[in-house]
Amino acid sequence: MTTLIPPYGFPVTEFEARTVRAQQLMRNMRLDALLLMTEPEIAYYAGFNSYFWQSPTRPWFLVIPLSGEPIAVVPSIGVTTVANTWIQDVRSWQSPNPADEGVSLLASTLKELGTNYKRIGVPTGPETHLRMPGNDVQTLNRLLGGISLVDATDIVKTQRMVKSSLEIAKHQHICELVSDSFENVPRIIHTGMSEREAFQAFRLDILSRKATSAPYLVTTSGPGGIDDAIRFPCDRVLNEGDLLFIDTGCEYDGYYSDFDRNFALGAASEEALAAYRLAYKATEAGIAAVKPGVKSSDVFKAMAKVLEEGGASNSSIGRMGHGVGLKNTEWPSIMASDDTVLQAGMILAIEPGYEFLPGKIMLHEENVVVRDEAAQLLSRRADPELPILT
Repeated sequence: MTTLIPPYGFPVTEFEARTVRAQQLMRNMRLDALLLMTEPEIAYYAGFNSYFWQSPTRPWFLVIPLSGEPIAVVPSIGVTTVANTWIQDVRSWQSPNPADEGVSLLASTLKELGTNYKRIGVPTGPETHLRMPGNDVQTLNRLLGGISLVDATDIVKTQRMVKSSLEIAKHQHICELVSDSFENVPRIIHTGMSEREAFQAFRLDILSRKATSAPYLVTTSGPGGIDDAIRFPCDRVLNEGDLLFIDTGCEYDGYYSDFDRNFALGAASEEALAAYRLAYKATEAGIAAVKPGVKSSDVFKAMAKVLEEGGASNSSIGRMGHGVGLKNTEWPSIMASDDTVLQAGMILAIEPGYEFLPGKIMLHEENVVVRDEAAQLLSRRADPELPILT
């Protein structure tokens, strides 16, 4: 385990630098302001974190003007918490108020700023969403009059894809904690347990190591292989000859790990052993392909070539990896059509997968950070041979 645990939070200078960089990008797009409203965006620029995001009743808004510090427009219940961040200008409305859930206050704030270009940027592209009711979006457009809302996904994408040294340290820490838990699997999971019991044992192990949370966890099994990599665990009992697949999306201070492991119960078929070796080899090729200046599609092609040469059919998953950050899946997608150029500081999940028997899939995943010379593993590399649990 790591001997130096990264501190929670960031210095104000990091938020200031993120804001200045956003404003530089806004000038290039001729924007008067940037409007943000989702949990990762507001955490990234304001440092506001709260489990209250799980309540959909109230929207939250952060406005970054073309110059100066961000402005928070938040429901009354959040004023104290937001005021404890670096944000100084905090405006609020009494909430809940379904008739006007902050929309008029937000509109008046944006109109103060949207006078030069009459363009407000809002992330509306892939990997983003609008966290306000559709009716309120229409009302906001009406109240803004001649000020247009335009897509500004590239601003948050450009910034969040490349991590600072402190962000990378948080990623590395959670990857180490989860790696420790995976190495502990032979001691906590065994034949005769149900999937649900295995799920709980693994989740408790991760949390006992002081991960902040484990919001995404898959524990699925099947005779000779798995047929589903995303479902909830069930009461199915783990039997000899089963394959057990565990995938994680755990986080420390908002920053995620996202890698998986495969295990056989008691014994494994030759088909499963060979499938594991091929997926492992494809992962090696993907990791080796990760360098600054290389495209995401090139990393995909390196893994696809290994799978094809090993006799695997084309992957039906759509991609073989993705970025990781304030969510366990972010930009870029490692797929044939994504030509994002990799840069040092990006965190990636390298994730080849294929169907090795009818209805049976093999997935393998590691987390890396792009470095100047070669990718650096953040997850502890899996065993080259399929581990057998008793």
